[in-house]
Amino acid sequence: MPLDPALSERIRASVAEGFAAQVAHTQALVRFASIRGQEGAIQDFVFETFRARGLATERFAMDRAALAAHPGGAKITDAHSEAPIVVGIHRPRGQAGRSLILQAHVDVVPPGPLDLWTHPPFEPVIDGDWLYGRGGADMKAGHAANLFALDALNRIGLQPAATVTVQSVVEEESTGNGALAAHLRGYRADAVLIPEPEEEMLVRANTGVLWFTVEVRGRPVHVREMGAGANAIDATYRVIGTLRDLEARWNADRAGRPHFSDAEHPINLNVGRIEGGDWASSVPAWCRIDCRIALYPGVGAADAAAEIEAAVADFARTDPFLSNTPPRVAFNGFFAEGYVLEASDAEAVLGWAHAQATGRALESFMSPCYLDARVHALYERVPALCYGPVSQNIHGFDERVSLASVQRVTTAMALFVAEWCGVEPVAGRGGVSV
Repeated sequence: MPLDPALSERIRASVAEGFAAQVAHTQALVRFASIRGQEGAIQDFVFETFRARGLATERFAMDRAALAAHPGGAKITDAHSEAPIVVGIHRPRGQAGRSLILQAHVDVVPPGPLDLWTHPPFEPVIDGDWLYGRGGADMKAGHAANLFALDALNRIGLQPAATVTVQSVVEEESTGNGALAAHLRGYRADAVLIPEPEEEMLVRANTGVLWFTVEVRGRPVHVREMGAGANAIDATYRVIGTLRDLEARWNADRAGRPHFSDAEHPINLNVGRIEGGDWASSVPAWCRIDCRIALYPGVGAADAAAEIEAAVADFARTDPFLSNTPPRVAFNGFFAEGYVLEASDAEAVLGWAHAQATGRALESFMSPCYLDARVHALYERVPALCYGPVSQNIHGFDERVSLASVQRVTTAMALFVAEWCGVEPVAGRGGVSV
């Protein structure tokens, strides 16, 4: 049954009381330039933060062999992060309520050219309601909210009456291996809440994602004899054309798929990087593209990968040059399948908490991107609730998150924890009537 209204109001007031400290903590997280492979320092900071709050804390390296053996594991390359996963566990005196995982990632995407930012990306600035900075929205505001939702209960003398596991992971932006590593470590709960920047809505369905490369070899000659050579960059553009055809076919297949049939373009192919050639006056001998494409829930990652390989190979056989020098396709990052969130008691509790915090009914939507929630939805079969604050320009310039929204979301999270897990007095403190 829902919490007593007086207790709900005390939780709301406690979130507000601690919000200035929460913002300062979020800014501290943003100051770490935690791009892929450089998350060690922030994870040390997180470890000490968890330990200072009395959580039973562990940090561990990802088990590469276990990841390689799992169907949802992505290939580990030289670019893969070696930063540890950090976990903090609240253990109640008893186990009266339902257990919960609160999860967030600390890795962020590169900022790009710094002169295109209004403020330096790792110097968090508040302007009106917006907190600016790379990773502030995606998802260090959510990372802080996980902790401060628990703080709000503690401030009024309460703690969850069930185990709450707070997970800080890496590799969310490139492989999903961080969340999968925590799963393989054995961490489980009755529900999972991940406060990604989701516009104060709940993700109902989520695409899978594949990362892959295509390498094309050319025939180098001096440009004065250009006709005798074969330009690898030009040939790569022809390969991109066939990948766009594949993207169009996959989008046309959305009819009849729940949560996707009404979306205009749910399957997005992004050619995120291209490099090639060695000299402006030489016909280029090589070119490589790095790509990302989505796939529908229920489509196997291995099946989608095979279709990509076949599409490139089939096209190459029709191309005068590529038929003799076939492109090479390799998968080097996300190898993740999508999911659909089924209705659950956890969603009902989040809906109640959201309404209490915002005055509005909780809406849900389809998100055509990768989310770590897939680990819990697919491999643990528990409610994986992805819900978080309003943001702008994630992965872009001047990334920012609404502080008013962060406070509403943190309030909803604290209410959710109290109702889902139950509450008990903090040891040695009288607490309040529950």
